[in-house]
Amino acid sequence: MTRPSRLRPGARVAVVAPSGPVPADRLEAGLGVLRGWGLEPVVFPHVRDVHPELDYLAGTDTDRAADLQAAWCDPSVDAVFCARGGYGAHRMVDLLDWAAIRAAGPKVFVGYSDITVLHEAFALRAGCATLHGPMVATEAFLKDAATREHLRATLFEPETVLTLGLDTAAALVPGQARGVLYGGCVSLLAATAGTPQARTGARGGLLVIEDTGEEPYRLDGILTRLLRSGALEGLSGVVCGSWQECGPYGKIRAVLADRFGPLGIPVIEELGFGHGPTALTIPLGVPAVLDAPADGGRCTLTVEAPALL
Repeated sequence: MTRPSRLRPGARVAVVAPSGPVPADRLEAGLGVLRGWGLEPVVFPHVRDVHPELDYLAGTDTDRAADLQAAWCDPSVDAVFCARGGYGAHRMVDLLDWAAIRAAGPKVFVGYSDITVLHEAFALRAGCATLHGPMVATEAFLKDAATREHLRATLFEPETVLTLGLDTAAALVPGQARGVLYGGCVSLLAATAGTPQARTGARGGLLVIEDTGEEPYRLDGILTRLLRSGALEGLSGVVCGSWQECGPYGKIRAVLADRFGPLGIPVIEELGFGHGPTALTIPLGVPAVLDAPADGGRCTLTVEAPALL
């Protein structure tokens, strides 16, 4: 993947809402954080919209796509930050002009959850590395200092955050693997499987996954669909983040072990990213090494090249 340039004080950054409606108070607080980092945030026209009939969407599909398109293709914009996730990226991803996005070149792109759909599209249709990280109008970004600081370091000093992993990280299946990072919210990956331009395999890939609000049986179905579709063929390893409100973790862990164990590849659990209280920023589209020692030593994910140039 082509990596974008790191940010510097004074950088102009767009804020867009590709999915759900954005709480006004959280948006304003998030913009304040960005300004405190020396950035110049620009809120695009439809960020504060709510769809007139489908109130779970931040405005119409056409308007949400238009904001993202305009932000990406504006040469004065250095980065595009998603305000929040929710639902809706699936509905607008095919409305984007991917030829124009490719021509505009790489930019910093930050989001997670429903934004997984766009991470996959930027990787597969534009060849751009992106950041699976906290969004500016979300609780983790506003209330968790470690989450904010890790994103800030990734944006401005990416060489300082090459080794990732909270103390909770453990080896579900021991081993070491190398590959290119991809993934995000696993239910969105499963929803994307089989659609045009979706992955048909994962050779040479390191999968990073997390989710929220999925019961163990539903997670089983999500992983089984990915396995049956062939989307995980050739996978090198798996790195798991948080499973917020997904049921007792022991049951989630059993599902992960049951579905991934037979693949014979290393799996790290609870690395520390996703919908949980402290969420590390994970670069997607760059090579990394997964290290899950069998002796109970520290489990890590080490990025082999900084996320940003």
